[in-house]
Amino acid sequence: MLAQPFAVVEDRRNTQVLASLSVEASAAGLTAGQPLRDAQAMCPELLTRLANPQAEAQFLAVLRRWAGKFSPWVSEEAPASLVVDLTGCAHLFGGEEPLLHQVAEDCADLGLTVQTGVADTVGAAWALARYAGQPVAMSRTGDAIDQEAYATRARAAKRRHWTKGGAAPKPGVEAADLNRIAPPGKAHSVLAPLPVSALRIDPDTAENLVRLGLRRIGDLSGTPRAALARRFGRALVQRLDQALGMEPEPVSPAKPPLHFAVRLTLPEPIGLDTDIIAAVDRLLPELEARLKAKGRGARRVKFQLFRADSTMQTLEVGMARASASPDRIKPLLLMKLPDIDAGFGIDCVRIEAHVTEPLHDRQHRGHLDAAAQVNARLSANTALDDLIGRLGARIGLDAITRMHPADSHIPEKTSKRLAAAWSEPAAAPWPRAPTPRPLLIWRPEPVQGPDMPALPLSFRWRGRAHEVVTARGPERISPEWWLDEPDWRSGVRDYYQVTTGHGDRLWLYYAHGGALSSGWFCHGSFS
Repeated sequence: MLAQPFAVVEDRRNTQVLASLSVEASAAGLTAGQPLRDAQAMCPELLTRLANPQAEAQFLAVLRRWAGKFSPWVSEEAPASLVVDLTGCAHLFGGEEPLLHQVAEDCADLGLTVQTGVADTVGAAWALARYAGQPVAMSRTGDAIDQEAYATRARAAKRRHWTKGGAAPKPGVEAADLNRIAPPGKAHSVLAPLPVSALRIDPDTAENLVRLGLRRIGDLSGTPRAALARRFGRALVQRLDQALGMEPEPVSPAKPPLHFAVRLTLPEPIGLDTDIIAAVDRLLPELEARLKAKGRGARRVKFQLFRADSTMQTLEVGMARASASPDRIKPLLLMKLPDIDAGFGIDCVRIEAHVTEPLHDRQHRGHLDAAAQVNARLSANTALDDLIGRLGARIGLDAITRMHPADSHIPEKTSKRLAAAWSEPAAAPWPRAPTPRPLLIWRPEPVQGPDMPALPLSFRWRGRAHEVVTARGPERISPEWWLDEPDWRSGVRDYYQVTTGHGDRLWLYYAHGGALSSGWFCHGSFS
């Protein structure tokens, strides 16, 4: 039974196109970049799935770790390529050819197809893996300089077809079975018959080169570099030099992610709180040792409980300040004990610090009293951080905020709200305003009164009449001319502190008018 053609679809310029194809889909005549509706017209049984870049990146990271068995120098090249530096490693597998056979067998076991290439340079290996043994793509747009005009084709009938702009002759059996391993020092001869698109250049540059008759990499070797750089840019020359080994291109291995997790497998399932607390007490010191070995502190911790019925429960806590101390992590985990459902019993407990930050040791110098004062301040900060962590375990760290002063004379912009867990207390003192500011500030609400700058003796606000008893002001505040604030398009404001006969202490202002009409507004309340 033949496998069904399969393709991965992604959106490009508001059109769904084929991003990658299976072998069966390619055999059906489909190509990458083809619109989906055209592909379905050619192959009605085509099975498609939407592209998932996040999942593909995670899978490529898994393959990178697998490729570490061949060499410690492995880097990722999106979307689906790995670059491996085999220097000094191939002999461990019997040579380069047995190593490639091992790669092909492992990929076949994983259900993957693979194309490989081995050369002295990254560019040459990239070209061999993708273009070795394939015919050179031709341009039939009619403007290639080496294409014959229609009037001369009859006279040139005896010429070889590939000298008239046709496709080059197909390689023989030996070339079709081309080994994708370039001998040492033979990168130039191996790359010469490959198309110019094998140089990792953009498609427009490759198409322009083909139009000029420069179809193969060998055609570029004898072309002056200065002329190529002037016509097509420095990128073409750089890619050519990198492929031929004239410009270095080292392999930068991907740094393995830091992983901090500890696990305790139990001989018998547990379900009591005391047993879970005992497991936490055994795991946290080991987690602390692993974090301190890397100079890291936990910011978010996962508490995973594996039940006897093959199910799992995950609880997560966050900390206001990164720490590796069990005394600061344990209270947060214990707050999650009421949420634990042991079911038929828990046979494995796992704690993972999946979000970490560097920890910096602090050294205090100076007189004894000064050091004691600094230590007291640090202890107070630690207590506040622990309080934020405990509250965050209940309501979430994002719900706990703190205010910081902002550099603005606009009343509603004199402060900014920051997440308490991800910010420090304000170091500088709050700036003093020229006049007292109200306790509550809201968006300006219209006030019915005489449209004149003088403060009226009575006005109407929120459907209620008010009599002015006392007033203080005005304080003139101008808008920030470099910003376009919708609420400040009414121009300059004159603010008054007004006490009404009902006992309300309001913050009124008169807008002198600008892009919007003038009038009276209420901006806040002092009580």
